Amino acid sequence: MNRVRSLAAALSSLLLVSTLAACGSDGDDAPANVSAKTASLGTLEPGVIKVAVQPYAPYTSVKDDKIVGLDGDILAYVAKKLDLRIKPQVTDFAGMLAGVQSRRVDITIGGVAWSADRQKQGLFTDPPYYSPPAMAVRSGKTYKTVDDLKGLQLGTVEGYVWVKSIQAVPGAKLHAYPDANGVFDDLGAGRVDVGFLDPLIIIAAQKERPDLKISTEYLTPPTAAEVKAKPAYQYFQPYQTGFYLPRKATKLEKAISEQIDAMYKNGEMAKLVKKYGGDPEQFLKPAADVASARRGVDRPQDWTPPSIGQ
Repeated sequence: MNRVRSLAAALSSLLLVSTLAACGSDGDDAPANVSAKTASLGTLEPGVIKVAVQPYAPYTSVKDDKIVGLDGDILAYVAKKLDLRIKPQVTDFAGMLAGVQSRRVDITIGGVAWSADRQKQGLFTDPPYYSPPAMAVRSGKTYKTVDDLKGLQLGTVEGYVWVKSIQAVPGAKLHAYPDANGVFDDLGAGRVDVGFLDPLIIIAAQKERPDLKISTEYLTPPTAAEVKAKPAYQYFQPYQTGFYLPRKATKLEKAISEQIDAMYKNGEMAKLVKKYGGDPEQFLKPAADVASARRGVDRPQDWTPPSIGQ
């Protein structure tokens, strides 16, 4: 709810902003020779983009004060184009969202799913990639549809959206774990048939733990009729990710989205997805409902989601 502030409160806020700006410009690591174009992006510190991330390899990790991983590489490419220096702040997922919504940081990255509720409290860029419904399975096993999952032992991490989906599968038994390692351990031991995790997590585990003998499969998304009959099945569909910014950061969001769209066209996005073992055909082509979800919400009615092969 919007509230009208008193004149005194408004003046106090303006004074605080002026003081913070002055302090930021005098620091030892303040950028020199920031162009007017870069300064106009409106970051908290001119020439610097403050980024909240959680350790979530291979999407985001911080090493030597640098964000690495798929999302980190995408942002690094964008920041270079916009002449911005990246300054990471490590937190947890809740802290990432809170940091943006309170404008303590300029942006957060790392597989953040777009949702109608989240966009009310922040701005989402165009999707840097779309996260397909991935399954970790024992090598030699094949599961393609939701019907194939009936009666199976299905694992995921506590609190992940797939908990609700798994609970809706007839005859399936949910195994929820504190982290992905628990899913992989029980999958390798045969106590779980399928593990639902973000795809690059599974791909990385295949390389790092070959003894598990697991492979990555992608679930054929349930139909609209299936989701209507069982709404929890919506989490078995691909979701669009986005970089998440404060509500007032309109210029920065627009500039980043333009660079993201350009990366689809010039092949850079496909190159980075492949670098981390992902399939561009799975990660960089939107599902049919991506456009309709955002049109008239936080995008114009004629908005077209970025996609390879356009």
